[in-house]
Amino acid sequence: MTGRSEVSPGLRAIAFVLVMAAPILLVVVPIAGFFLMSFWQMEGQQIVREPTLANYAAFFSSPAYWLTFLNTLSLCAQVTAVGLLVGYPVAYFLWQRRGRLRYVLLLLFVMPLFMSYIVKIYTMRSILGLNGFLNQALVATGLLDAPSLLFLYNRTAILITMAVIFLPFVILPIFLSLERIPANLIQASADLGAGAATTFRRVVLPLSLPGTLAGALFAFVLALGDFVTPQMVGGPTGFTFGRVIWSQFGLAYNWPFGASLGVVLFLFALLAIAVGGWAAARQRV
Repeated sequence: MTGRSEVSPGLRAIAFVLVMAAPILLVVVPIAGFFLMSFWQMEGQQIVREPTLANYAAFFSSPAYWLTFLNTLSLCAQVTAVGLLVGYPVAYFLWQRRGRLRYVLLLLFVMPLFMSYIVKIYTMRSILGLNGFLNQALVATGLLDAPSLLFLYNRTAILITMAVIFLPFVILPIFLSLERIPANLIQASADLGAGAATTFRRVVLPLSLPGTLAGALFAFVLALGDFVTPQMVGGPTGFTFGRVIWSQFGLAYNWPFGASLGVVLFLFALLAIAVGGWAAARQRV
């Protein structure tokens, strides 16, 4: 007799089936159904369930759709760049703190993750609005003569709002990557005569690149599928690919075409994740 209770093979088999069935039923099956719907088409107000490539042909043959897709990719790349330019220094600053202070500050920076997404968007609207904090600060410093809608209902508003909302998703993986760097490597670099700048360039930055890539992927993929932010702060000029998909499922009531656009977005997001994972794996080696 051992001190541990033995688990019967039957219970193990049941547990294995449940563990495997959950992602299949909750993730694979819905995505497969979505993918299947993309090959159907609309005739009047009815969905015709006959295989066709007409939806994909309509996407690639219409400049309005794929140009919107390319513009969305450009916007997501800008959001990612802003997130990295702001998020990496913030994560590095937090990593340099000692004791419990670093975790208290980290909690403050990731606190927005526990807030409602709609609340965060309305908060950004109040900041960027005509009488918002940003306009008032620029007027007080003399940079603007009067409050302006320069920061709302345009592409700039979408960029700023997305960058701020997704910033915690960039900071957290970079901080965790920095925290995993052994302290003796930093000390060894200093003992060999390297200055702070050289240590950062030759030791800290290469070892933190996996977390940096993860943060960049978070920002890029989340921005890629966001349709609420462009609708709330973008106005007429904030028509992104996510809003196109949303309109097909809503106003246009063309679910098969919307599914095909969603599949295009999904496959590109998978490609971005695969490329990021490959780059991170090479960097770890």
